[in-house]
Amino acid sequence: MHSLRFRFFAFIAALLLILLVLLNTYPLISSRDAVYEEKRSSMSAAASVVASSLAGLDRLSQDSVAEVLTFLDISGYSRILVTDRSGLVVYDDGGTAGSMTEIEDVLSALQESRTIFRSRLGESAFRSSYALPMSAQGAITGAVYLCEYDRERAEIIYGIQDRIRVLSFVIGTAALLVAGVFVLALMRRLQDLVRSMRVVAGGDYAYRHPIRGQDEISELGTEFNLLTERLETTEKQRRRFVSDASHELKTPLASIRLLSDSIVQNEMDPETVRGFASDIGHEAQRLQRTTEELLDLSRMDDGIGFVPEPSDVSRVAQDALVLLRPLAQERSVHLTQALEEGCVVMGSPDELFKIIFNLTENAIKYNVPEGSVHLTVRGTESTVEIEVADTGIGIPEEDRLNIFDRFYRVDKARSRASGGNGLGLSIVHDAVQAHGGSIAVGQNKPQGSKFIVTLPRASEEETGI
Repeated sequence: MHSLRFRFFAFIAALLLILLVLLNTYPLISSRDAVYEEKRSSMSAAASVVASSLAGLDRLSQDSVAEVLTFLDISGYSRILVTDRSGLVVYDDGGTAGSMTEIEDVLSALQESRTIFRSRLGESAFRSSYALPMSAQGAITGAVYLCEYDRERAEIIYGIQDRIRVLSFVIGTAALLVAGVFVLALMRRLQDLVRSMRVVAGGDYAYRHPIRGQDEISELGTEFNLLTERLETTEKQRRRFVSDASHELKTPLASIRLLSDSIVQNEMDPETVRGFASDIGHEAQRLQRTTEELLDLSRMDDGIGFVPEPSDVSRVAQDALVLLRPLAQERSVHLTQALEEGCVVMGSPDELFKIIFNLTENAIKYNVPEGSVHLTVRGTESTVEIEVADTGIGIPEEDRLNIFDRFYRVDKARSRASGGNGLGLSIVHDAVQAHGGSIAVGQNKPQGSKFIVTLPRASEEETGI
């Protein structure tokens, strides 16, 4: 966390440093270049005027050149020098008239017949020079050299630079302070989020991270709370599942142990022993069924799917009804069906059988004497619906959201008496989802329950028909 804070601050400081460097260099460079161009233009114009004026003289001399310069009123230059074509100084307000010039720019202008401009910003002034060859009738007759020291503009530029430096220092200091406060506030919020994660990692799934603001960190905190809420729900379901599974397995085992101990410890006639043995068989069957259903749920949780194949739902429903009719007759329940042909889905016949069998078996078990159960299979253009409607005890409104939870029973005493363990509807729900379908529950009229399973219908390309 300290490393991240340092990186944030270093990034902001580096960005600020780049901006301040640009602020301190670009204005100076652009101002200096603007002065250079202005000097070039003004000195070029002045030298051209001098050269054109002197070209009309029959003979270059100190006096004639001075007279022309006086007439032209060329002022503001620290040095004005005029030479003939051989480099002999004809006029120099610096006092070198009559000697050969030693200024390289003048000699280069005479030899190469070109203008030479130089300008440099020194510590206290702009030093600019301009050398221009003079010509008459296509021949070089001499050269004009102008030199200028501009302290005023240099002072202005250096004054601006000093002000920019002071302003940069103030801006930089203020920006670093603001950046430091910002980084500390950001890191504090991230540290709060990390502390919340550690609290949840310690097992306190009821803890929620306080949300402040509406930025990305707040969004991250919201997602963390949603994840924590799901973890809390999952943990509650896990604990309840372990508790219920232990209870469901413990009850038949305790019954088997009690019955077997009774047989071993007491002298019983053969008929009583057979009754006890039959009870042990029933408890073992119940234990086996619970174990198999737990294995089915575990297989679905692990994502072990099935290879889908075209399955006729009506045909699967007929097979389930064959096995359920004896139970319906035993419970005095009228079992009817309306099975539409051609209702084909891509799925597993075994899983579809579990869906229909469990829903219809529950409808029979939790019915009333002389009640009825009606199984319907019908198709639409894109779906196949399985509807199981009964006239039984019904499901209270407050229990409908929980009936697909594992080991959940609406009436625990009645469910246990009917042999139920609260896993059947969980298996149905998971099997329906594995087929890409949905299941809904409601009240049947005038009484009872109604389950409607909706599955996607197989297309002609999938079935090959």
